[in-house]
Amino acid sequence: MKTIRFKGYGGPDVLDIVHQPDPEPAEGTIVIAVRAFGLNRAETYMRSGRWGEVAKITGIECVGEILNDPSGRYEIGTKVTALMGGMGRSINGSYAEQTRVPMANVVPISSRLSWADLAAIPESYATAWTCLHRNLGIAEGQTLLIRGATSALGQAAINIAVAAGAIVIATTRRPERLSRLRDLGAHEAVLDEPSLSETIRGRYSSGLDAVLDIVGTSTLLDSLKMARRGGHLCMAGFLGGGSGIAVFDPLSHMPSGVQLSFFASFMFGTPGFELDDVPLQAIVERVEAGIYNAKPARTFGFHDIREAHRLMESDGAMGKLVVVV
Repeated sequence: MKTIRFKGYGGPDVLDIVHQPDPEPAEGTIVIAVRAFGLNRAETYMRSGRWGEVAKITGIECVGEILNDPSGRYEIGTKVTALMGGMGRSINGSYAEQTRVPMANVVPISSRLSWADLAAIPESYATAWTCLHRNLGIAEGQTLLIRGATSALGQAAINIAVAAGAIVIATTRRPERLSRLRDLGAHEAVLDEPSLSETIRGRYSSGLDAVLDIVGTSTLLDSLKMARRGGHLCMAGFLGGGSGIAVFDPLSHMPSGVQLSFFASFMFGTPGFELDDVPLQAIVERVEAGIYNAKPARTFGFHDIREAHRLMESDGAMGKLVVVV
């Protein structure tokens, strides 16, 4: 099979297309013919070596068809999506014509969407749904701020939250992207800044019901100041780089009564974070019905992977990038 492998850690030019043996079936796993896969910022960190030693074939999600299921649970040719389960980190991932994934991380999908459109959904929407409905417990009429909203995860969160009846405030660092956030359904689109909490508190004096911070540690302390007493903050990304917080003092940094949580999507498929908790089939159907706008920002061919990674690292994507195999 053709695969996209690292020839060493570094920039996009370390990605090479090479042939290697097809993955062998193994108990507890499913072999998938990969038809398309979404790109994720995490894959740039794995490719660059920032996350230490990882599998040489990256890719944390894909859509495709089952080639081999040793358990006999699924028929050959069943349309599926797969995400996480060590893909790209401890085991070879989805940047290949075939991949072998733990059964717990494979979900059958019925859909009339193209492979490219389907590939824009799994990781972003599963993560957004979990953050909103499990960590934040978002409800109709609540105020929600999404920090880092032009990312693929942020746009998925806008779609899900608006459809759930939340009042969504979406942020971006670029003025030219404000209109895109409003087009997605955000009730307000605001420019991000280091002290955004002052602006938000000036307009919502009692604070917000919920904050989804996708920028990460660089904005977390400021985001905490936006939530009301009894409100929730969930951190679920590291668009700001992922460095640690030099000084974190709960006594001075944690507002009394505000609940702080974190969600890492690599937990999907582990006990307590089963994928069947996420209504992926219903999400796909909402995309088909036009309730969620999940179209890829751009689609690439297998041989354009270096260009795709350059665009992703430039922050010029404005949404989900997809590769069709």
